[in-house]
Amino acid sequence: MWEEANGVRTLVPFAKAYSGLTDEEMRQVDAILRKTTIEKFGPVCSVTPTLVFEIGFEGIQASPRHKPSVAVRFPRMLRWRTDKHIDDADTLAMLKGFIDDRAG
Repeated sequence: MWEEANGVRTLVPFAKAYSGLTDEEMRQVDAILRKTTIEKFGPVCSVTPTLVFEIGFEGIQASPRHKPSVAVRFPRMLRWRTDKHIDDADTLAMLKGFIDDRAG
């Protein structure tokens, strides 16, 4: 998810989704992550962003406890978007628009 501020785009994590891909897709994703790892912090790693996933969720709300100020309920990977480049990922403003749409 991109956050845009002062003309600068930064990738911002907004959810942790662990299900939705086939075993074969998970093997492929794992191989890509291993090749694009920049740093490791124990079991966590920092990678060069290259993959785009379509994420589904049951609910969304504003959240001061989370860095992007958004919390989603029951996130899951719907599909791996191999047809999309990382620059095609949605923006945090678009995600927050879902909250505004519900309120209006």
